[in-house]
Amino acid sequence: MAGLESLLTWPGRPGRQWNLACCAAFGLAASFWFPGDVVAGQTTPPSRPVILANRWQEDWSALADPTLRVRPLDRLKYLPFAANSPSWYVSFGGNLRERFESSESLTPVATGSRSDGYLLDRLQLHADTRVGQHWQLFVQLEDARTLGKATLTPVDSNRLDLRQGFVAYRRELGDGELKVRAGRQEMSFDLQRFISSRNGPNVRQAFDALWINYEIAAWRLIGFWSHPVQYRSAEVFDDVSDRRFQYGGVRIDRQLRSAGELSGYYSRWMRNDVHYLDASGNESRRIYDLRYAGKTMRWDWDVEGMTQRGTLGTASVRAWALGSQVGYTADNAWAARWALQFDAASGDRRAGDGRLNTFNPLFPNGAYFTLGGYTGYSNLVHLKPSLTLHPAPGWSLMLGWGLQWRQTTSDGVYLQSGRVVPGTAGLRDRWTGMYGQGRIDRVVSRYLALAVEVVHFDPGSAVREAGGRDGNYLGVEARLAW
Repeated sequence: MAGLESLLTWPGRPGRQWNLACCAAFGLAASFWFPGDVVAGQTTPPSRPVILANRWQEDWSALADPTLRVRPLDRLKYLPFAANSPSWYVSFGGNLRERFESSESLTPVATGSRSDGYLLDRLQLHADTRVGQHWQLFVQLEDARTLGKATLTPVDSNRLDLRQGFVAYRRELGDGELKVRAGRQEMSFDLQRFISSRNGPNVRQAFDALWINYEIAAWRLIGFWSHPVQYRSAEVFDDVSDRRFQYGGVRIDRQLRSAGELSGYYSRWMRNDVHYLDASGNESRRIYDLRYAGKTMRWDWDVEGMTQRGTLGTASVRAWALGSQVGYTADNAWAARWALQFDAASGDRRAGDGRLNTFNPLFPNGAYFTLGGYTGYSNLVHLKPSLTLHPAPGWSLMLGWGLQWRQTTSDGVYLQSGRVVPGTAGLRDRWTGMYGQGRIDRVVSRYLALAVEVVHFDPGSAVREAGGRDGNYLGVEARLAW
């Protein structure tokens, strides 16, 4: 198990069996060291804080009550500055994720090999300082490594660096509440189709940003401007952001009386020296997004549409995307949920016409389709029925079948990474392929979760004519949070 700079040692490239054994051993050991409140029977005291996906949102001031300090290392979860000021404290915590991946790509990678097996290792440590009810200082460090992978990408490895570091302020203002964050931070919207913290890959996405949030009654108003962080792994603390890459906008959310939430936002994307198949240069996009999501009785839905206008070099940009999910949860012992997902995104219509129609997926969620990375949110038509079962407390089983086409044959087939499958642009057949997906999630305790995901992608003629073959993916993951 690797960690920070001084702890990382890995002699040579291990085989797949060794990587898988290490991941399994980590999960087993963690279940003994951090038994916590096992989902299959024990319950958590109602007033005890809960570990959240966004660690900075946790409030550990409840541990001012000494009777709640019953878990290992609780003294580090709540260190008060003064005995009579429970809201003045510092809290420490961490996340560790180990994932073994075995992947066969659709086409040979730079090394000439389609098959690869490796271990993804991500360690995060944070300190959350609260100064009264209004101020917060949150600092999180991260060390992400990929062990044994033949070809590394920017989302695979990031040596010890600042993941988040921001100052937050909150107070009542009028009949609502104002929240402000300034500094390096993560942000995401909704199902994270287009704006996400990118939890699927090994290196998450952060932003050097100013975030202003005002909530009043059923309304929430958001304004933000950011320089997305660009990751380097040559040295420690070498990640950067600069004026050549900016993203920001305004957003309005409205909770509806009947059911659901309606939201919309306008944002600007500006980045220098960008390259597409049919255009290159400085990219400037005006983005308009509208979403309606909700749940009533046993039905749930999420529908989102986005249009993009602007320029890239000398070409004008005209692009769009649509994402939707509809689900029905049955009233049975396994709480079976049937779902249908439909996604579409524009591709470039005609090369050399002075217009770029390829949709820019912005900051997509690496796990929105599958962890296998066989589907990207550009030049896409995607249909996926799925079934999710809960056979026992803490267990979840998902089975999905995806069908994929190109929106236009003039553009290529895009992978989740944004890379184009070479040679696919201009081929006549729209059919890209289909895939089967299976995933098992096991919540062992409030500290530990395990997951296994398998994907098989059967490419269509658009990929096979370009030399592509079947793709296979296996991921075995253990996540530990403290």
